[in-house]
Amino acid sequence: MLRRLHPEQPDSFAFTPANQAWAEAQITKYPEGRQASAVIPLLWRAQEQEGWLTRPAIEAVADMLGMAYIRVLEVATFYFMFQLQPVGSVAHVQVCGTLSCMICGAEDLMAVCREKIAPKPHQLSADGKFSWEEVECLGACSNAPMVQMGKDYYEDLTADRFAEILDDLAAGKVPVPGPQNGRYAAEPKSGLTSLSAHDSGRTQYNASAQLAVDIGDTVKRIDGTEVPLLTPWQTGASAKPETPKAKPKAKPAPKPEAKVEDAAPSEGTKPEALTEAREGGADNLKEIKGVGPKLEALLNTLGFFHFDQIANWTAAEVAWVDQNLEGFKGRVSRDNWVEQAKTLAAGGATEFSARVKKGSVYDE
Repeated sequence: MLRRLHPEQPDSFAFTPANQAWAEAQITKYPEGRQASAVIPLLWRAQEQEGWLTRPAIEAVADMLGMAYIRVLEVATFYFMFQLQPVGSVAHVQVCGTLSCMICGAEDLMAVCREKIAPKPHQLSADGKFSWEEVECLGACSNAPMVQMGKDYYEDLTADRFAEILDDLAAGKVPVPGPQNGRYAAEPKSGLTSLSAHDSGRTQYNASAQLAVDIGDTVKRIDGTEVPLLTPWQTGASAKPETPKAKPKAKPAPKPEAKVEDAAPSEGTKPEALTEAREGGADNLKEIKGVGPKLEALLNTLGFFHFDQIANWTAAEVAWVDQNLEGFKGRVSRDNWVEQAKTLAAGGATEFSARVKKGSVYDE
């Protein structure tokens, strides 16, 4: 397929401050003179920021890496994961059209795309919210037919269910990803037939779908605020790396002074906790974006039940909680819980809390 840049291009491109810091950190992974190795991650970050890969973005990445524009253009046009034309503001729908999905009804899903989005692939819908394309195997053959939107798979689809998902997304809702016929991951729809003893304690949905539910969003693009920027190979925020082991994480029997220096700033101070919720019951902490059912239970276990508790956390206390959320480290900073909690504690609402109250995020 001939892949060309879109005829209409923006005048300029610049990474957001968070994405610029992320991009600069990626470059430091590679030795001097080998910065070009970072070209694909930087192009991907640019696409995540803008939705598609523009000519100014390609040239900006080339300038950052000291590469000729044509070399970066060669990469962008070679890999089909890079979108060279505008995509839907809500979602770009990728319909798997390989053998298993095609046998199981992928053509019906593409018919829905033509009806509800646009007659041809890579065309924007009339409202600009959606675009679509047919792609090769996405590796979910046992759950055929399926589509990918954003970071998640929607599997075991029918044309009717797929149409409902598009309608929900257009209305600002977040449909739960994963199998849409009631089964868990790729297990038989009737349930496990073997190894059933290992079924206890698993999450409501399969791991990737559960994470999407916990986050509360499946089609949101990466913007640099998801997790703290971690560059453990650097000796400082802007320093070039000396060696990959210049500042190791906790190792067996480290030097005492190194252990104190590295661990103390990140441990922070434990916030004041409660033994139980106050009279009237606990607040619905799931109204904070980034707190799903599992995280809410964990917070309650740690003694945090109310918005005003979280709203009053200091930077040191945030650092402690970030370090002690097993499986969710860094979530407090990433989603800025403190600011959200201040709004909710004062009786206000956020866009996300409003969606939770309407029941469009979690099944209460």
